Order: sequence, then C-alpha cells, then structure tokens
Amino acid sequence: MACDYIQVLNLAKEGEWDKAHQLVQSYSDEWSCLIHAYLHRVEGDLSNAKYWYKRAGTNMPNNTLEEELKRLYLLVNDT
Repeated sequence: MACDYIQVLNLAKEGEWDKAHQLVQSYSDEWSCLIHAYLHRVEGDLSNAKYWYKRAGTNMPNNTLEEELKRLYLLVNDT
C-alpha cells in the first residue's frame, strides 16, 4: 500500500502533526521522505529534517514552511 501523500499534507496543513507523522513514518520512497522531512521542520527538529531530506536525495531547502508545503503539494500532484 502506498502512502496517501495528499492526506498527510492535508493533516499537516490542519496542524495535525502527530497524525501526519504516524501516516508517513513507515514509508521510505522519495516523496514520503520529503514530507517526513517537512514535518520535522514544522516540529523544529532540524537535524532530523536534514536526515530525511538527505534520504530523499536532496538538501534541506532554504524556504519558509509555507513555501515548502506549497512545493510539496505541487510535487505530489505532478505524480
């Protein structure tokens, strides 16, 4: 079963960090890792966020949380 990226992002947008994290944490595909990284940025755990961005094959972006959430919506809608 694949991760429901939109559901996780919607939960994050609604401030439901724990629920979003629970849904995404068992997946290791690129988009899940990016979303997982974003969630740790929201949490304020930047070292963990950097780890998950690295697992996704990228560095932590230099953007706001709002910009990153919009970027993630665009990425997963293009899949």
